[in-house]
Formats: sequence, structure tokens, C-alpha cells
Amino acid sequence: MMRIARFQLLGFVALCILSPALCLRFELQSGHTKCIAEDIRPNAMSVGKYSVVNPNAVEGQTPPPLPETHRVTVRVSSPHGNSLHYAENVELGNFAFVTSEDGDHLVCFWTPEHKPAVTLTVDFEWKSGIATKDWPKVAKKGQVEGMELELKKLEDTVQSIHDEMFYLRSREEEMQELNRTTNSRMAWLSFLSLGVCLSVAGLQLWHLKTFFERKKLL
Repeated sequence: MMRIARFQLLGFVALCILSPALCLRFELQSGHTKCIAEDIRPNAMSVGKYSVVNPNAVEGQTPPPLPETHRVTVRVSSPHGNSLHYAENVELGNFAFVTSEDGDHLVCFWTPEHKPAVTLTVDFEWKSGIATKDWPKVAKKGQVEGMELELKKLEDTVQSIHDEMFYLRSREEEMQELNRTTNSRMAWLSFLSLGVCLSVAGLQLWHLKTFFERKKLL
């Protein structure tokens, strides 16, 4: 039992570290924009959902319709500015895509300006990587329970670690190549600057010598 508990703890920790999941509630004032960025590697699944909190909702009662002023426009864009999701004047929605670019993916919320100003509350959940898997559905579909499900999670986590290690290695190689290129350029720039300084100093000496000879001071 202790060993099983350790496996479960290991799986949970690994999932928390390697599976980005963002769940938050924030306020958005009319006429303003709120953007959230997430660094996601290529070929990773990413899903998200958002909804505007009804300010007139009462617990235990059917909520009234959301006011027209409480609607948002949402845009999801890639690091290179490609649009991955766009919804205008909505109260809720969701998106899903597989990343093809490496870097910060951006989700922006904004609303038209209202007078008087209106403050909206938005619930937003964003998952990527292994966190996007619906484990209860996996367990039900495969008819696996308990330890088998935990082992399945650990298997996917190990695969995620493997992919992440290769991804980090490729990023490290890119950074090393960038450092070598930068050092080489800086060396050439230093030699060029030194050559320019020596040339200017030589020209100044030549000019002074010519000036003093013309004035017959030498």
C-alpha cells in the first residue's frame, strides 16, 4: 500500500509540474482589454473555456438573462499573431487547438466602452499538454480502475517527461548556437571598432603634423 501511495504521489507531482493548467477569475472593466499568455511547446493540445459571471444570479434560483453590457469579445492568437479562436459579443465559449508554433500563446478579452462604466467578472480555465486528457472518461472507456488508471497516468507522464526533455535539449542547442553567433559578431564588432579608433587616431596625428608643418612650428 505504501508503494502504491508513493506511485500516486509521484504521478500527481509530475502531472502538476508538467501539465500546465490555468484556472482563474478576473475582473474586466468596459472599454479595457485583459490578455493572458501561456508558453506552450509545439504539437501540444490546448483547450480552454470562459464564461461571464451573471451579476444578478442568486444561489438556488434560476439566473435571469445576462445583461447586454456583460458580453465580451475573445481572441486567441499564436506567437506569430495567427488567429486560433475568435468570438465576438458572447457570454461564454470554449476553444481547442493543437499548437504548431513555439512560444507564448495569447488569449485577450475586451468589451465595448459603456457609460456608466461596467465591471465584468470572467471565469477562465486553460489547459495544455497532458492536463487536457479527461481521465474519468479514459477509465470508463477502457474499463480500468484504481492502480491501472494510475499506471496509465504515469505512462503518459513519463512520455511527457521524455518529450519535454528532448524539447528542452533542442532549445538549449538553439541558445548555444545563438550565443556562439552573438560572440562571433561581437568579436568582429570589437575588431572593427578598434580599427576605426586607430584610423581616426592616425588621421588626427597626420592632421596635426600637417598643421604644425604649415605653420612652420616643426
